[in-house]
Amino acid sequence: EMARGSKTTAMLEMARIPLIAGVRDLASSGFVTGASGRNWAAYGDEIGPAESLEAVDRDLLSDPQTSGGLLVACAPDAVASVLAIFRGHGFTQAADIGALAPAPNDRLRLKVS
Repeated sequence: EMARGSKTTAMLEMARIPLIAGVRDLASSGFVTGASGRNWAAYGDEIGPAESLEAVDRDLLSDPQTSGGLLVACAPDAVASVLAIFRGHGFTQAADIGALAPAPNDRLRLKVS
């Protein structure tokens, strides 16, 4: 929604996305919400390169409990300050997970590497 509204593509690095300890194993074992699959079905065509993502990555990225509302966008030169504020308030896993870039076309809204 952020990318769609700003006509950009969110460029995320899967390895930099903080995950709760053990969540990957749980999701790999089938402990995912039904909405993860529905979200992927609704938005998956806006994500690239989807074929390079493992099923567990798709489930984790599209989980309605953890996607979207936890994202914050700021100017690149403000990243360190924003992270310091979050960490100062106890959000120790706050992380820079990517950037927004001009959309290369009207459909690609999320690119995950």
